[in-house]
Amino acid sequence: MYKITEECIGCGACPSTCPVNAIEEGTPIYTINKDCIDCGACVDSCPVNAIVQE
Repeated sequence: MYKITEECIGCGACPSTCPVNAIEEGTPIYTINKDCIDCGACVDSCPVNAIVQE
């Protein structure tokens, strides 16, 4: 399972890379919900490396 850490800057780069729309805008950072299929597509889209595998 992937998660978005507090390093997230809320840039919005990751949601469009998710094939199952599992990334949601949160306050103050984006979150990955239970629909995540662990594909890792979002990882490379993050400019600050805030998406990590748990």
